Amino acid sequence: MINESAVFWSRVLTEVTLSFHIIYATIGVGIPLMIMIAQWVGYKNNDEHYILLARRWTRGFVITVAVGVVTGTAIGLQLSLLWPNFMELAGQVIALPLFMETFAFFFEAIFLGIYLYTWDRFDSQKKHMLLLIPVAIGASMSAVFITIVNSFMNAPQGFEILDGELVNIQPLIAMFNPAMPTKVAHVLVTAYMTSAFILASITAVRFLKGSDHIYHKKAMYLLMKLGLIFSIASALIGDFSGKYLAKYQPEKLAAAEWHFETEKGAPLTLFGVLDGEEIKYKITIPYALSILAHSNPNAEVIGLNEFPEDEIPPLYIHYLFNIMVFIGMLMVLVSLLYLMAKSRRWAFIKTKWFNWVVVLGGPLSIIAIETGWWLAEVGRQPWILRGLMRTEQGATTSDNVDLMLVLFCILYLVLGIGSIIVLRRMFRSNPIEKEIADRESEKGGIAR
Repeated sequence: MINESAVFWSRVLTEVTLSFHIIYATIGVGIPLMIMIAQWVGYKNNDEHYILLARRWTRGFVITVAVGVVTGTAIGLQLSLLWPNFMELAGQVIALPLFMETFAFFFEAIFLGIYLYTWDRFDSQKKHMLLLIPVAIGASMSAVFITIVNSFMNAPQGFEILDGELVNIQPLIAMFNPAMPTKVAHVLVTAYMTSAFILASITAVRFLKGSDHIYHKKAMYLLMKLGLIFSIASALIGDFSGKYLAKYQPEKLAAAEWHFETEKGAPLTLFGVLDGEEIKYKITIPYALSILAHSNPNAEVIGLNEFPEDEIPPLYIHYLFNIMVFIGMLMVLVSLLYLMAKSRRWAFIKTKWFNWVVVLGGPLSIIAIETGWWLAEVGRQPWILRGLMRTEQGATTSDNVDLMLVLFCILYLVLGIGSIIVLRRMFRSNPIEKEIADRESEKGGIAR
């Protein structure tokens, strides 16, 4: 028996939780790699500023990890409470990647703790830097395993169904499903990209406040290089994702592109406003959808007319796709422009307007991550387990989900505001100038 109110509030609560958690999860995946790269550059060039970059980023990272643990635990709790029928059916299959995700987190946490408490206790920065390798691997593998769960929901395999139950389960086949390669790659690369632009955004704030310290200049240059690399990589992987959708989830691609009729040489529709099946104010790129889907300008792309109406995803995912792609391309342009200007000594990158653009790059990258996940989840509808279980079939029938929503929203509000306050106070009470002066008094020799 389906309780429509419970289904609605379960979907809302899950969306709120995932939307809040994805911010901290993205930082949790991407920042460790930034820390490791900064410390490696510092060790390689014997540059104390990069070592300090790694240390200060790590202090902030620990706060976000703590919040991410709470929200990640909430997701695990809500899977059982809000989606019991789904867990009863698929729980045996996704148990392995969920366990491996927990193992990867503890693997990361152990070495992060050792790294934190051994600063200045190694004769060589190289030895201390090596502790960051398992931290970065553990953080990335956490994302890999939890994304595998999501991939399975989009492309379930590795089992048989007998009397409504999954039998003959083969966990490895289920884990290595067709959706896994592109989803995992896209999640990892966009997390690295977003983390680089968030840190660059914070650095740009320091420039706007009048700082001209070499520490911030080095940070910005490093982060813009990394941001460019990973933003280009995310665009390339996005192309592979389009080809996956064309083959395995054509209804999702058609809905995201407002492609209503099956046709050869299909154009790509950007922006626009939907009026029935008429698209107003659109930008059309001839043959581009066929190229995206099949790398062939004359290839046939399946339209929404091929699917039952009750299996078509909500058409507003087109806007989510556009926002995600537009922000991604914007960040490629901003980082490329910065690096070109830096190499040619163009002065505009020191202006307030350009620094404001970089500041906005951090929040915009988070918005791109959010819209990307909404696109992924809403685009799978009406299925919670594609082709096997509809979303309403997997939900709880409890009448108290709306109360849970209020309580969890209060929790997320406290966590969000609290983490911002703690981070601001942490770095305001210990600015880089003070930390460099303290280290000079202890060791000496850091150039200003």
